[in-house]
Amino acid sequence: MALTAPAQSRPPREAHRLDESALARWLGEHIEGCRGGAVQVQQFKGGQSNPTYWVGVEGAASGELELVLRKKPPGELLPSAHAVEREYRIMRALDGTGVPVPQVLGLCEDATVVGTPFFVMRFVSGRIFWDPTLPELASSTERSAVYADYIGALAKLHGVDHEKVGLADYGKVGGYVGRQVERWSKQYESSRTGEIPAMEALLAWIRKDRPQSDDTTLIHGDYRIDNIMYASAEPRALAIIDWELSTLGHPISDLAYACMGYHLNLPGRGGLAGVDVAALGIPDEQAMVDAYCALTKRSKIADWPYFMAFGIFRLAAIAQGVYKRSLQGNASSDNASSYGAAVGMLAELGCSIAGIATR
Repeated sequence: MALTAPAQSRPPREAHRLDESALARWLGEHIEGCRGGAVQVQQFKGGQSNPTYWVGVEGAASGELELVLRKKPPGELLPSAHAVEREYRIMRALDGTGVPVPQVLGLCEDATVVGTPFFVMRFVSGRIFWDPTLPELASSTERSAVYADYIGALAKLHGVDHEKVGLADYGKVGGYVGRQVERWSKQYESSRTGEIPAMEALLAWIRKDRPQSDDTTLIHGDYRIDNIMYASAEPRALAIIDWELSTLGHPISDLAYACMGYHLNLPGRGGLAGVDVAALGIPDEQAMVDAYCALTKRSKIADWPYFMAFGIFRLAAIAQGVYKRSLQGNASSDNASSYGAAVGMLAELGCSIAGIATR
């Protein structure tokens, strides 16, 4: 019986088509059980950065297989961006730690196979909650349990000893916030398409008023609920995905990013801003912070507004990059052009959280 591609996939966009024959040869040579199999490829609809594909392998010695391929996008790329090699490395290191990750199977750094470097992992069958209000769930108890698992998985990640899992050199220890401010300001400048006063005001503030704490753990870097695959019939995280921005860094930056939805309603992604979360059974922002503190044995979190404003700035810089790629024609998603308007909105929000004027 032929494999059926997931409902959230489609034929690859023209700019992201793969050479299926070349891919089949590579899989046969490098991934156990794939030799002799023919492949069919569909591109997942989500994702703004690294194109991601469902790959069905039929006729191989081990029978039918479902894989996921994640690659760098085509075209000219910003320095250090789209690091699929790092995604592969951290997921491989986290396997067996209790942090839910997909099983990675192989990395190809040869750009001649499908046009850019890529890695392959096992397909995880489950649910992605694209809307953080979780409208698919029938009860407040279910929604509460999903969010409890959401924050619990983050606490597990931050509790991993990065040296013991072979990631001592995965980033620098200490100074994360300062490096990130400079990195994302440079990324923003590299993808700038116009003047946005609120971004300039926010950047000046986060450069000046940096937090005193300087903790270091493994961090995901893009931790939000739609970057988690949940089990089909229970509120349990099966796999955290999209590790492109992972590194050694300050864990509270991850927590702030995880809670950013309380301040936002983004096009195509939704949010919790203005939502009666109590009526839905979803914990509010303070409850999420308190749960994290209990799990990680912290008494409190200092500089919370800074970390939230910093996360908003970084998201704005990412949105600007997505928008510029849409102008160049190599964005991974059909709605990438809508991200241009989001940059100014995010910058204004960051300034509001920081308590700084933009005019």
